Amino acid sequence: MTTANVYQQRPGDDVKAETPLHHANLPSLFGKGRNNPGVTLRERKLLGHLTLRGEAHDSAFSGGVHKALGLELPVALGVVSQGELSLQWMGPDEWLLICPRGQEFALEQQLREALAGLHIQVVNVSGGQTLLELSGPSVRQVLMKSTSYDVHPDNFPVGKAVSTVFAKSQLIIRHMAEDTWELVIRRSFADYWWLWLQDASAEYGLAIAE
Repeated sequence: MTTANVYQQRPGDDVKAETPLHHANLPSLFGKGRNNPGVTLRERKLLGHLTLRGEAHDSAFSGGVHKALGLELPVALGVVSQGELSLQWMGPDEWLLICPRGQEFALEQQLREALAGLHIQVVNVSGGQTLLELSGPSVRQVLMKSTSYDVHPDNFPVGKAVSTVFAKSQLIIRHMAEDTWELVIRRSFADYWWLWLQDASAEYGLAIAE
């Protein structure tokens, strides 16, 4: 069995970090717009994103994940969360772990220790993607404008997550609470989706939150 060398990939706090939407100057938009917007957007910036691969049907794997994270391994099209930590099913042997900034390295080590001896893969992909949170009574209408995937409550309940076409490109939609959805997007497309969401939300009123 080979031993993986694990490195701390996150730069120190003395290094300036820019979010994918830093150029949009979102702080200048905080608190502006309608008093009762239909959609509120929040960039959950600089979170840790890790992909985890392993054998879902192996009880040692699912038990080790629970030991390391305190989360049950989600089944197909599922996402589970606890506080700021979430784990999403991405495929038969792949999951996406999103965690608060600065916890990536420690969680990767915890996973490797809890899953020692098993055939697994843990990769830090934090630099390549980011997360946008959409909340409010009109979010579903914005999603219906943007994707052909059926977001009706009967088909897309809370706790479901899918990778799908959105505004002619690919991203992940996650239904986290009744009026709260998340978009996991590629960093290189952040500007495109920011412009799209502004336009798609205009008729309902769009607010930007910290």
